[in-house]
Amino acid sequence: MRRRRTLSSKLSAIGGALLLMALASIGLTLWVTWQLEGGAAAVNEAGRLRMQTWQLALTLGHGDARRVDELLVRFDSGIELLRRGDPSRPLFVPKDAQSQARFADVAHDWQGLRQAWSVVPRPGPAQAAAQAERFVGRVDAFVSAIEGQLSLLTAVLNAFQFVMMALALGSAVTLLYAAYLFVFNPLARLQAGLARVGEGDLAARVEVASDDEFGEVAAGFNRMAQTLQGLYQNLEQKVQDKTRDLETQRARLAALYEAADFVGRADDLDKLAIGFARLVRRVAAADASAVRWSDESNQRYLMLASDCLPQNMVDEERCLPTGDCLCGQPAAQATTKVIPILDGRGNALLGNCQRAGYQSVVSIPVRQHERLVGEVNLFYRHAVTLSAPERTLLETLSSHLAGAIESLRVEALERESAVAEERGLLARELHDSIAQSLAFLKIQVGLLRQALKRQDTAQTGAVLDELDAGVQESLADVRELLVHFRTRTSAEDIRPALTTTLRKFEHQTGLATHLTVQGDGMPLPPDVQVQVLHVVQEALSNVRKHAGASTVWVEVEQGPGWRVEIRDDGCGMDLAASAPDEGHVGLGIMRERAQRIGATVELSSVPGAGTCVSLSLPGPAAPGIQPQPQDLAA
Repeated sequence: MRRRRTLSSKLSAIGGALLLMALASIGLTLWVTWQLEGGAAAVNEAGRLRMQTWQLALTLGHGDARRVDELLVRFDSGIELLRRGDPSRPLFVPKDAQSQARFADVAHDWQGLRQAWSVVPRPGPAQAAAQAERFVGRVDAFVSAIEGQLSLLTAVLNAFQFVMMALALGSAVTLLYAAYLFVFNPLARLQAGLARVGEGDLAARVEVASDDEFGEVAAGFNRMAQTLQGLYQNLEQKVQDKTRDLETQRARLAALYEAADFVGRADDLDKLAIGFARLVRRVAAADASAVRWSDESNQRYLMLASDCLPQNMVDEERCLPTGDCLCGQPAAQATTKVIPILDGRGNALLGNCQRAGYQSVVSIPVRQHERLVGEVNLFYRHAVTLSAPERTLLETLSSHLAGAIESLRVEALERESAVAEERGLLARELHDSIAQSLAFLKIQVGLLRQALKRQDTAQTGAVLDELDAGVQESLADVRELLVHFRTRTSAEDIRPALTTTLRKFEHQTGLATHLTVQGDGMPLPPDVQVQVLHVVQEALSNVRKHAGASTVWVEVEQGPGWRVEIRDDGCGMDLAASAPDEGHVGLGIMRERAQRIGATVELSSVPGAGTCVSLSLPGPAAPGIQPQPQDLAA
């Protein structure tokens, strides 16, 4: 396994090599300098030997034996110093062969010369000078050999100095190149890669040219760029997917909003079914659609509407018995499901659909709470599958349809109830007024027939007077009923309706009326105004029939709680003695009307001092009742 070379190891190797070369050069220079210093000292010592030689030759001429012996010993010390050397000075004879040979000649000649100069009689001055001349020649040759060696060493030293200068330049260049190769160039590549990534080019990569720290950084940069590129690509994909999901959800919400708006505005079952069939086919991207209604016993399915469904299928499937076809599901097993037209063996499960060219049918039950109201069918000319959101959307749309159908049914029931209630009111009104008058007239007709048989002229005239009075009273009752049913209210103020009612009452009865409206309050809703007006009309009718009054007062107090009083100055009644006859007084009718608007009716009366009917309402917002349809006869 190849060992990884780090940047520090590379720089350390280069620095170590340069250091070794520098140390070697310095050491070699020091050695050459040492040799030059030792050789120079040896030349000086050899020069001293020349001087001592001439000094000995002169001393021999003078005959001073003691002085000669001292000089000989000193000369021997000089020869011995050159032979041994002195590292402390330094002083030594160069180790080259020529210098060593010339030193050997000097030492050998000195031994002969010393022996000649030590015996007695010693040589004369002339002979000693000649011998010294020869020996000095040997010393000069020795000095010349040393100087030649020193010249060579000086040249070597100069060469080393030039080499050291070149080494210094080379080291600087080497260090700069190494810095460029191992630091600046990788760093520049990393900077270029970072710049490209900063510009958005996540495909940028850096060449990994080494296995050192910069190589690891480059490899890490590449991994980082690759990760960022993958994340960015994944982010783009996620954004696209999220955008598609949001668009799908927006389309579903738009479809739900459109469906809710449509079913809220539909006022007819046929229009509702036809519009819903078109809407659900468009939302589900189906080739055709059908809306079927199921009876309460879930015995059959009737086709309410269809969209793009072939006419022959509409005719053949107008009524489907439950269970005869896969489209008409029994209530207990009704679920949203996809029905293939052909089974695994190629047999047609739905013949009509197969002949029409469809391949799949989606069946969605329409439920209102736990009751199965019907079914929606979607027809496709290709195989389909339903995802969970699509299934939820279709079921929600079907729930909107179920709510709309139920709303139409409730509205129809309310209309039916309103008609029945108004018929009951009409029946009570007719019973309390015209029916009793007709019964009285029937009795009078019988009396008239008997009087005519007896030819009793007086009795006949009396009966005719009674019949005339009865007919007038019946005519007045009919007119009063017409006044009740034709009176309209204002959406903002009840005063004009009350004024009209009292004016007609004065015209019919000749009684004086007074209307007083006090206070400030929110106007009553129109449906509440209608019931208040009917209570006032019923109270006026009782005044006309039973009170025998001359004046009627209607006082209205507006405020957070409304109060309406109808007073008269008639004969009154004793409420403690006996309960009033509701069949004539109409108190039950007034209480029924008041109950419908959350109000209360109170009756107070004093015999001989008139009667007061009070209607109290908690306020415009207080009647917590469902809006009632206005009087159908009005």
